[in-house]
Amino acid sequence: MNGQAKLPSVAIIGRPNVGKSALFNRLIGRKIAIVHDQAGITRDRISAACSRGQKPFTLWDTGGIFGAGETELTEQVCRTAEEALGESDLLLFVVDAKDGLLPMDEDLARTLRKSQKPIVLVVNKIDHAKHEPVAAEFDSLGFERSVAISAEHGRGMAELLQQIEQLLPKVSDQRSATNSPIAIAIVGRPNVGKSSLINAIIQSERAIVSELPGTTRDSVDISYERDGRPFLFIDTAGIRRRGKLSTSVEVFSVMRAERSIRRADLCVLIVDLTSGVTAQDKRIAGLIQAARKAALIVLNKWDLVKPKRGGGQTIRDLVEEARERIFFLDYTPVLVASARTGENVERLFKMIGNIERASAKRIGTGILNRLMRGAFAANPPPIVKRRRLKLFYAAQAAGSKNRHPQLVRLGPPEFVLFVNDPRLLPRAYARYLEARIRDVEPYVGLPIILTLRPRSQKL
Repeated sequence: MNGQAKLPSVAIIGRPNVGKSALFNRLIGRKIAIVHDQAGITRDRISAACSRGQKPFTLWDTGGIFGAGETELTEQVCRTAEEALGESDLLLFVVDAKDGLLPMDEDLARTLRKSQKPIVLVVNKIDHAKHEPVAAEFDSLGFERSVAISAEHGRGMAELLQQIEQLLPKVSDQRSATNSPIAIAIVGRPNVGKSSLINAIIQSERAIVSELPGTTRDSVDISYERDGRPFLFIDTAGIRRRGKLSTSVEVFSVMRAERSIRRADLCVLIVDLTSGVTAQDKRIAGLIQAARKAALIVLNKWDLVKPKRGGGQTIRDLVEEARERIFFLDYTPVLVASARTGENVERLFKMIGNIERASAKRIGTGILNRLMRGAFAANPPPIVKRRRLKLFYAAQAAGSKNRHPQLVRLGPPEFVLFVNDPRLLPRAYARYLEARIRDVEPYVGLPIILTLRPRSQKL
C-alpha cells in the first residue's frame, strides 16, 4: 500500500513442484518463497510487490492445486489457491517441460478457463534454446498466450514480463488516503497458534491452520485493513532450536523467520498457555530484544486453561508468571487470548495503537538532563579500571517527532549521552538508566536505546 493506489494482482498457479516458487523468487528479485525439490513445500499463499517492469503488481505464489504431502492439508491448500485465483487480475499457469503434459495439467487448464481471467501459459524448465521445441507439446491446452522460460536460470523473464504488462489492468491515479502499513511479525515455537491468530484477526483462512507442527514453512505476508489503517502481518515458520532441525527445509524456514523479525516494525510473540513459557520461548524473545523491535506477547489457548468457577490461575496470575519468565522484555504488554474462539483477540489492536502512540513520545532536553543528572547523583556509576563514567549532556535523538505521520514505524526511542568514555558503561548501569527514563515516559512495548558518545562528538 504505502499510500499508493491498490496494485493489480497476478497469481502463479500450477500443480506441485513445477517451479512456481522459483518463478516467484525470480520475478520478485529476492528469495522469499522456499525452493526445494520436495513436492508440496509451498502450502500457504505468499505475496510480494513486483516492480521489475514498467507496471508494478502484487504477485501471489500459491500451494500446488492438487497438493502433495500430508492429506490433511490438501483441501486447505486447494482452498487458499482458489481464493488467490478468484482475487487475481491475471493468472500465470505454470507447467513443467521436463515432466511433459500430464493429465493433472489438462484438468487444471479446464478449471482455469472457467475463471474467465486472462491466462499466460508458462512452460518452465526450458533451460536451453535447444529445449524450446519441447514447449510445443503444451499447445494442445489451447491457450492463446504462452512463454517458454527457465525460472532457475532466468531465461524468458523479459518476454514474460512483457506479456504480464500487456494484460494488467490500468491502475487508477487516485492515491489512497491510508497510512503506510505497520509490518507485524507473528513469531513463536511450532504449533502455538500463530496462523490461527492471524485467521482470527482477518476472519479468513488465508494462512493454513493444521495440528501438524511446521505447517507454515515460508514467512507469509498477509495484507489487512482495519478502520482505514493498513497492516501487514508476517506469518512465520515456528522457530525450533537449530540442533533439533531435521531437514534443510526447516533450516531455511527458521532462517526466514529470523529475517522476518528483523524486517518487521513490531513482533508478536505467541506463547502456548498449555505448556507455559518454555526455554525456546525465551530464546525467541531474545531474538526480538537483540533486533531492538517493538513487541507484545500473546498467551494463546486461554480457552483450554480457563478456570471454571474460581479454580485455576487467573489472567493476572498468567500475565505475572509470563513477565517473571521473560523478565528482559518487562516493558512489553501481555495479552491473554484464544485464537480458536476469538476471545480477547480484538484487544490486540488497542495494544498496537498504544505502542504506536508511545513511539511518537519525546522527553524534552531539559527534563532529560535533570533526570539523568539526578540518576547519576542518586546512584553513581561503578568504577571501571580506576575510572568512572561522567555525563556531560543528554538528548533524545531525532525520531518519531520528525517523521511524516504516514511513515510511523514504531521506532524505539534513542537517547544520546555525551560522556567522558563510552567504554565505562556497564550493562547493569545502562538498565538502571533505562528504568529511570521509563519512570518519566513508560514507552510501552518499545525497547530503549542508549547511545554513548565522547564529548567531542556532536549529536
